Amino acid sequence: MAGEQTTDVVVVGLGAIGSNATWRLAQRGLRVIGIDQHEPGHPWGGSHGRTRLFRVACLEHPGLVPIAQRARELWRELSALSGQELLLETGGIMIGPPGSRIIEGTLTAAREHDLPVEQLTPEQIAERAPGHARVDPGDIGVWDPDAGVLRPEAAIVAAAEAARAAGAELITGQRVQSIEADSDGVTVRLADRDVRADRVVVAAGPWLAKLVPSIPLTPHRYVMTWFRARDGHDASLDRLKVFIRSAPGSDEWMWGHGALPGDLAKVGDEFDGPFEADDPDAIDREIHPGETDHIAGLVGATFKDLEPEPAEQVTCIMAHTPDGQFVVGPSDDTGRLIVAGGCSGHSFKHASALGELAAQWAHGEELFTEASFLDPRRFG
Repeated sequence: MAGEQTTDVVVVGLGAIGSNATWRLAQRGLRVIGIDQHEPGHPWGGSHGRTRLFRVACLEHPGLVPIAQRARELWRELSALSGQELLLETGGIMIGPPGSRIIEGTLTAAREHDLPVEQLTPEQIAERAPGHARVDPGDIGVWDPDAGVLRPEAAIVAAAEAARAAGAELITGQRVQSIEADSDGVTVRLADRDVRADRVVVAAGPWLAKLVPSIPLTPHRYVMTWFRARDGHDASLDRLKVFIRSAPGSDEWMWGHGALPGDLAKVGDEFDGPFEADDPDAIDREIHPGETDHIAGLVGATFKDLEPEPAEQVTCIMAHTPDGQFVVGPSDDTGRLIVAGGCSGHSFKHASALGELAAQWAHGEELFTEASFLDPRRFG
């Protein structure tokens, strides 16, 4: 063993949230070491897949709106630093029956934060987004002009590079063996050294609960699916807008967007649990016969422009909390061990701002927004 290294803060995990936490901490002038068992932008967790949806009118909780707004600012800043368009702001549409979770959750978030959403009739939906022309007669749409698409792999690499440019040290290809907090600090043990810090941010995605067992997370394998346009049809993002919507004649919902130039349309079914826990170190990466039949059926019933059979499928791992909200903040009363994760299938859009919240916790700052609904200690 090479001995002990000292720093102000260690960030464990350089995925969506961890890479951003490392960047935001280094920008504050702190000595920061970020550690990951893989390289930033890798395909082994839950932060890959070419695109992720971005929304501001967040149906999952009204308190997510200021987090999404701060995330948008930070994604734009990272875009400028990296010279890449990481966030494509296209607008998006939520479709479902009045009073449904999709519609009411979106409208509640919009009302609480005075967001410029617009309600649409089925006829207006077909005019605004022709790829969504198949809707039930009683359904309505809510247009979120601030929605769009993020490029996850590029965004993570950009955050990691911004962290390095701000002075952070990144250690990759090394797995954290254990994290031990005491009254004076935290020791992060690696195979070849110990790293001693005042505080640690654990942003290890589906591996978070292995390092901090007190956090109730359920890692869950999920298959992402992409679809081709039918011959003679247009399934581009211009026609098939970013969406969360119910399927015609069904109370099931889907999420996705049309094809970006040179790519395929991406559509997934909603993951609402209950979930069987999967070991993130032993995920089955094979796609089995019949495994995508359900999403193929929903796509065939909903989108006239798409071939219903997936053209491409890739596995990823999500990490669900019991209430579907993230965990960001101290995991105990010492304040030295801060966790940031629990994606629950909707965190990537917020990742830059969740990294900022983790950095604020680690630096002892006032948080930029009220975030008690994300407190890891809420589960007892």
